[in-house]
Amino acid sequence: MWTDLNRPPLDQAALRRALVRSDDNHDARAFWNRLDVVERTGSTNADLLARASDLGADRQVLLAEHQESARGRHARTWVSPAQAQISMSVLLGMPGLNLADMGWLPLLTGIAVVDALRTVAGVPAELKWPNDVLIGDKKVAGILAEVARTTPEPAVVVGIGLNVSLGAEELPVPTATSLLLENAETVDRDTLVRALARELATQFRGWEKSGWETGVLAAEYRERCGTLGKRVRAVLPGDKEVFGTATDIDTSGRVVIEIEGSGGETFAVAAGDITHLRAAPIAD
Repeated sequence: MWTDLNRPPLDQAALRRALVRSDDNHDARAFWNRLDVVERTGSTNADLLARASDLGADRQVLLAEHQESARGRHARTWVSPAQAQISMSVLLGMPGLNLADMGWLPLLTGIAVVDALRTVAGVPAELKWPNDVLIGDKKVAGILAEVARTTPEPAVVVGIGLNVSLGAEELPVPTATSLLLENAETVDRDTLVRALARELATQFRGWEKSGWETGVLAAEYRERCGTLGKRVRAVLPGDKEVFGTATDIDTSGRVVIEIEGSGGETFAVAAGDITHLRAAPIAD
């Protein structure tokens, strides 16, 4: 295990050289137009949403060493020691995308995060539908997508929060973990940011090239989704509960649940329609 808890700052200049397109950068992986690292901010997502009012803003990355108002789905908040996480948001325009398919971008981001962590950090990361990344049964990363604009072309801001060097006593909840605690092959944040940004660019380019087709994307998500095959409890607004087995992710990005005791009846749930999806152990 890594035991050196020295937490150096991100190297903005080196990350720009590796990831940002320019006349001097001929690396085909340099997909991004702008990358900034700030010492602290309220929310990297909020900052990029503000930038999106400029219709020319696209393919931007913003990283913060410390977020003071970090948030996840349903406005949940969390606090992390400075430079112990990767707090990263990206702004992506998607010309020609059907607005109904905008919800696929956080799922695509999950695929990219899993692939980056498996490849660079050497950990068995997998997806928990819709947008958590787990190692074992503990959360190492979360993803939050917010619509930046719908006209003249759709644009979305996606935030990634990745626990890198948090110790057990620094975790926000017992169900969380970090790369340090999972014996990752690296906890170097510059290395991890490069991997995340490149995997996200690879996935996004492929989706764009396909004409925003979702069938292949759904298949790739299924391959990395640890939720499938598990007995789950879905909590819906109004405290309605559905018990069953997660059997599929459909081409709309919804999780399909075979309802317990229904003789095969299924129920498809969209990310925006669910409050919680929890593993539900089988009763003795």
